Amino acid sequence: MMKHESIETNAALLIVLTLAAISIGGLVEIVPLFYIEGTVEDVKNADGKDAVRPYTGLEQLGRDIYTREGCYNCHSQMIRPFRDEALRYGHYSLAAESQYDHPFQWGSMRRGPDLARVGGKYSSSWNTKHLIAPRSVVPESIMPNYPWLQKTDLDTSDLIAKMKTLKKVGVPYSLTKIEYDANVEKFGEDVAKKLDINAAEKNLMKDAKLGNFDGNPDKLSEMDALVAYLQILGTMIDFSKHDEAEFIKFR
Repeated sequence: MMKHESIETNAALLIVLTLAAISIGGLVEIVPLFYIEGTVEDVKNADGKDAVRPYTGLEQLGRDIYTREGCYNCHSQMIRPFRDEALRYGHYSLAAESQYDHPFQWGSMRRGPDLARVGGKYSSSWNTKHLIAPRSVVPESIMPNYPWLQKTDLDTSDLIAKMKTLKKVGVPYSLTKIEYDANVEKFGEDVAKKLDINAAEKNLMKDAKLGNFDGNPDKLSEMDALVAYLQILGTMIDFSKHDEAEFIKFR
């Protein structure tokens, strides 16, 4: 029988055995998920359509900026099923809410508050001020300033390529009439139009103009996209329309 000391003093053997242990543990955790029918909750609106949809082009570019700037290092997007978390942030996070996230932004580090349900909590103008100079609206904030977001034009040149890539990993953006019709059935026509890759750039400009997220209707900035993304977080499901017991069976 191999002695414990011989493993600890042999770096190569220790690494191999550590990787083996991690791999086995990971498989034990992950493999069962592929055989559980209720891994992702099936959440419907009153009209029977799926409540959770993929991000629009503008929201997706905003999410990319969120990732680029490392916002996930200080903000999680996962409300745990505990009373104190629910009192502060709202209903605990559902797996369904992250089903189109690549990568997801769950996390556990909270130097700042959780953002899973920040959408609609503040106005777009407040979010813009907060991103430009956080302490102008939250004096105790330790968040860095991000003034360049409002000054930098939003690069939309790779929007279609990004949406096509996400489509390959399962996000239901549409390219064909059949895929578009499937999205109409799944999400409704208004949402299906926003998920059409063929109209992605037109839809993005329309959303940015209507939302005017950065307060400057004459400029399409990175701030527009990031605030659009923040404003959608946690707003797709109206939990007041669902009974608590409806989701307990998935836990």
